[in-house]
This record gives sequence, C-alpha cells and structure tokens, in this order.
Amino acid sequence: MGPGGHRFDGIGMTSARTRARMIERLREQGIRDEVVLGAMNAIPRHIFVDEALAIRAYEDTPLPIGSGQTISQPWVVARMTELARNGRELDTVLEIGTGCGYQTAVLAQLAKTVYTVERIGALVSKARRNLKALGVSNVRLKHGDGSADLGEELAVDAIVVTAAATHVPQPLMHYLKPGARMVLPLASRDESERGLQRLTVIEATPGGVREQTLDAVRFVPLLPGRA
Repeated sequence: MGPGGHRFDGIGMTSARTRARMIERLREQGIRDEVVLGAMNAIPRHIFVDEALAIRAYEDTPLPIGSGQTISQPWVVARMTELARNGRELDTVLEIGTGCGYQTAVLAQLAKTVYTVERIGALVSKARRNLKALGVSNVRLKHGDGSADLGEELAVDAIVVTAAATHVPQPLMHYLKPGARMVLPLASRDESERGLQRLTVIEATPGGVREQTLDAVRFVPLLPGRA
C-alpha cells in the first residue's frame, strides 16, 4: 500500500516472482533500506517499457524508452532512492527528469507528494499514462526545464536528478529544506565527455552545503529547455 492508499495487486502479478528475484539481487548489491526495497517490489517495472522489452524489464540494465532516453537499471533507481531517503520519512520530493515515470512511481511509494519535471513532451505523455495505469495520485507532473528555476513555491525533503550534470544546478538549491539533500550524477567536464559520472549527494546543513561523492554511474546529460 502506497502513501496515497494505492494497491497494485493484480497488475503484472505474472512478474511477482521475477520482482522478488530482483529484490534479492539488489540486497546482494548492497541496498540496505528495506523500505526502498519494498517500494521497488511494489512497482511492476515491465509496464514502463515497450512490450517488446518487457521480458528484460527486471534485468539490472538500462533500457530505451524513446526520445533518446533510458529507464535506469534497478540498482541505480534503488541506490538513488536510498540516498535521497536517508532513513527518513519524506514529505515532498522533487524529481528532475521524469522519463517514463518508473523512478517517480518508486518515490511516490515513499513520499506524500512527488513533484516531477520532464523536458520532453512525448515522455510527459508516456509517464502520465504509466502512472495513471498504476493509480498513482500523489504525483504532480510538469512539462518544463528542470535545469532552471521552476517558478514554483516548493520546500522539499529531497531532490533526485536523473540526468547527468557537470555542476550542481544552483537554481534548484533553494528548494531544499534545512537538512534536505539532492542526489544527482555529477561529472567533471572530462568525465562527461566520456559519458561517466559519480552519484553525488549535496546536503543542506546549518554549516553550509556538504558534498559527498559515491558510486560511478552513466546517465544521459541534463539539458536545458523543453522539447
């Protein structure tokens, strides 16, 4: 049962055993937050990919979702979610880069409200369809430029950026509550040219901003504007 009272029984139950194997693999790969693992287990990942790719939906690999974008591998989704949650209850989360809505749906299991922004119109439509199919109602989805100020009054517990940046998106920093954190793939310009980044946690502390660099990852770039 999600925070909005959503039940996903009966949706993709043929994959329930496959999802259970995915969860065991995530544990073996070092994901420790059982609340995050429960959220991952609740969301049928195969509905977020094209039917032809559904058989591969629970493999630990990214898959194409159209418009030159990908759905992240399960480990990356779990790791970013675990870092964003940091063992806390989440009230509001901001996601930059909705994509097909899979990470959004996982976050919606853990937060009261997820505010998510996607720059590509075709993916906005796809994500809306996927989230509606799951009955997820605690998500606000916006077609917009997630690299700039969103023009919204927001105060969030976490920001999850699902595209690679070469610097911390400063226009988003003022949305962080005290003690909140941003999780994003961050690369030096040299690394960025090779398509490599590291998961980075930016934390708003009373003493200033603290930055922690973690796992190596590979994401599509964070781009400005709308498409």
